[in-house]
Amino acid sequence: MSVPSSHLPAPTALHRLRDETLDADNLAAYNLYLTASPAGLRVGVADVRRNKFVVLEDYAALPATSYGGQLQALAAHHDLVGQPGWNHVRLAVQNRHFTLLPSPLLRPGDEDRYLRLHHAVDSERETVLAYTHTSQEVASVFAVENALVAWFRGTYPTGTLLHQTSAMLEGLVHQSESTTSRRFYLSIGHHELTIIVIRDKKPEFCNVFAFSSPEDLIYYTILVMQELQLNPDQDPVVVWGDLMHDSELFTVLRKYIRHVKFGNRPFDLHYSYRLNELFEYRFFELYSLHLCE
Repeated sequence: MSVPSSHLPAPTALHRLRDETLDADNLAAYNLYLTASPAGLRVGVADVRRNKFVVLEDYAALPATSYGGQLQALAAHHDLVGQPGWNHVRLAVQNRHFTLLPSPLLRPGDEDRYLRLHHAVDSERETVLAYTHTSQEVASVFAVENALVAWFRGTYPTGTLLHQTSAMLEGLVHQSESTTSRRFYLSIGHHELTIIVIRDKKPEFCNVFAFSSPEDLIYYTILVMQELQLNPDQDPVVVWGDLMHDSELFTVLRKYIRHVKFGNRPFDLHYSYRLNELFEYRFFELYSLHLCE
């Protein structure tokens, strides 16, 4: 039996940063961005006219609660999430149940068939969706739990639901250089590692790996580099995600990769001074939702 969202506790806020210019009585002037991952929920609000993030909030995951349940619980206790009237709403979901293919090959109605090559779809619990990167001619097919889809479509019928790797891809392509050299990027989340390789502003590789130790992390990183004929002693690696400069994860990366550094926020966007207390290499996928369609 499911617990009514109003009876669930409010998710614990890890960060709650708001610019004083936010006008909650004029939500049509803003976009609402949400991400759902094993670590929890994140909320961003961007002023459309000023192209500026004015809200960033980070909430810890509720134990033994689905993404959909967590969103319902947050909306029940939140003054912005769940409210109507936004200019646009985008929600990115993080899981390993996705695949990418050339968008001209995507035939509506066949999404389940594409995904079944990589993931055993449970039609009673999951909905398979697709998101097209028009500028890249790439389509993402991914599975999302039914409860999340029901909440999002019921709350924001015109909103956009996409996979978190799609947000990452848009952000990385946006600020990568037009070069024939491969650019190797890592995003580190809660026991999940996303590896994306871009060349000439086109994605060449994108996958998510589960890891439980620093040894797993470096194993997958070196494995992909070798498969793509990249050299850990020569080719640079840029890192985003939930880790610290002195963390064991970053230490093992520096041990085996000569040129490793943290990434920046997406370029050409503006950010409230309230967000300056956060490391720039964090929340990249949330910021990058502003670059999606």
